[in-house]
Amino acid sequence: MNNNNFVVIMAGGIGSRFWPFSRTNFPKQFHDVLGTGKTMIQQTAERYRNVCPKENIYVVTNKDYSNLVKAQLPFLSDDQILLEPMGRNTAPCVAYAAFKIFKKNPDANLVVCPADHIILREDIFETVILEALSFTEKENKLLTLGMKPTRPDTGYGYIQFIESQSHVQKVKTFTEKPQLEIARKFLESGDFVWNAGIFIWNARSIINSLEKYQNELYELFHEGLANLATAGEQVFINNIYPQCKNISIDNGIMEKADNVYVMLADFGWSDLGTWKSLYELAEKDANGNVVHANAMLYDTFNTVIRVGRDKLVVVEGVDNLIIAESDGVIMICQKEHEQKVKDFVADAKQSIINKKFI
Repeated sequence: MNNNNFVVIMAGGIGSRFWPFSRTNFPKQFHDVLGTGKTMIQQTAERYRNVCPKENIYVVTNKDYSNLVKAQLPFLSDDQILLEPMGRNTAPCVAYAAFKIFKKNPDANLVVCPADHIILREDIFETVILEALSFTEKENKLLTLGMKPTRPDTGYGYIQFIESQSHVQKVKTFTEKPQLEIARKFLESGDFVWNAGIFIWNARSIINSLEKYQNELYELFHEGLANLATAGEQVFINNIYPQCKNISIDNGIMEKADNVYVMLADFGWSDLGTWKSLYELAEKDANGNVVHANAMLYDTFNTVIRVGRDKLVVVEGVDNLIIAESDGVIMICQKEHEQKVKDFVADAKQSIINKKFI
């Protein structure tokens, strides 16, 4: 096992598209979504058991989730849990981890991944990750993983690549969550893949890219480098985070840099970002229903039902619905309208009465 390999798990998101199941105080990465007996962040960490030593796994999360991370990943030391005082998207998250790990090991080679993705073929995934780390180990290249699209999904980012004989391709363009007609054209062209949001690069390369393309963010961390991995780290982070630009690593670096590549792969990936993606992955009954509830169903088809098992749910005569209940909130909507869930959450936030349900 290569001691220069590190894994950074991003676990600070709320997962609002999975509301009401995923909530601010208990987001989806800390749930056992598919009923496997392990939460999503536990599955993510275990996925890298042969990639790097456990002491080289870091989790970046919101300060409010510190105890959840410790409870679910007890092998992590406090030093391996990086606490953000507020959400600032993924670029500050990546900068924080990269600078801290670089200070410890200038030869560090990093995988940066979300905590809440599903990988069905983990043996293939491991092979891909090790190959990707080999690609970036000594090279000044930024690598992301691209999944062959199976449908014109408007919830994913797309990567256009310049085709070559290799399965590692030079990236031409990034497009974030296109309109349906554009997504259809992407599929028809054959030179677009889904952006899996899993990045591989060495610490030196990503820090150099931050200096070039996000200099203000670079300067904040570079000037305070001496504070990282010391007793003063958290105070330093709490002070600088409000000054960090709220920007994703895709917008801040990947769309601007000229040394970006995509490795084409197929290992049964889903970001499990929506109820529809849960429906596609989960086991179904004879009528195409996904049921995580004590339920009595009559003439019910192709429906997701997730309700606490302390309740009995009786459903009759429906098709293609999402019926979800959690901690005082019941949501019923058309499965095809799942993208409206974020609107539901936004509307609930506007109501003082409903704020406790977000």
